[in-house]
Amino acid sequence: MILAVIPARYASTRFPGKPLVDIGGKTMIRRVYEQVLLSKMVDRVVVATDDSRIADHVSSFGGEVVLTRADHPSGTDRCAEVAEKFSEAGYVLNVQGDEPFIQPGQIDLLAETLLNSTGFSIATLAKSIVKEEDLFNPNVVKAVFNEKSGALYFSRHPVPYIRGKEQDQWLESHTFYKHIGLYGFRRDTLLQIAALSPAPLERAESLEQLRWLENGFRIVVGVTEQETFGIDTPDDLLKISY
Repeated sequence: MILAVIPARYASTRFPGKPLVDIGGKTMIRRVYEQVLLSKMVDRVVVATDDSRIADHVSSFGGEVVLTRADHPSGTDRCAEVAEKFSEAGYVLNVQGDEPFIQPGQIDLLAETLLNSTGFSIATLAKSIVKEEDLFNPNVVKAVFNEKSGALYFSRHPVPYIRGKEQDQWLESHTFYKHIGLYGFRRDTLLQIAALSPAPLERAESLEQLRWLENGFRIVVGVTEQETFGIDTPDDLLKISY
């Protein structure tokens, strides 16, 4: 069984109450939930939250929700707590609760990449970068992977460095990839990584996936052509068009 978990916190630093914000007549968490339901690969969808307001709302529209501890440092840890309750799940997908326009096809690609990649127990997605502003934006995480789609590194800095070229020529000299924060795990792997302590590279870049690489877990990267748009601040709502 493939279980999709949508972690949702109320106490966001930059946007408190974000999962319950109204977007065109539906809350953000409901939009994410309904998009995940459209996936052909997912067997079950669960919202993981530590807030009763979010839990009550999800229940009100017929969604499945699990109340988790409030002290989880990341959405991955929240997903792991839910995974412990679903021993029948062979695979767990972590779908961000702040991407109300996530495409079902991307979720399917994530699941297919995980299931069809021998030797990998974690999967994620990436998309080619076409804007210079994204390349040099530290909030846009860059993914580097080898010819067998195995992740080599993730960074907030452009990687690789293009020697002998001015920065405004980098995009035309190399294909850079933006990391898309969707993850798929074998359930046993998810439970293992949730028990790991923060590692040096993770602390340096503030990217939890570096902890997994540092501890020897292999991450396969699927390439998508579809863009994603996350809601991080109230200002992001102004960028939405219907």
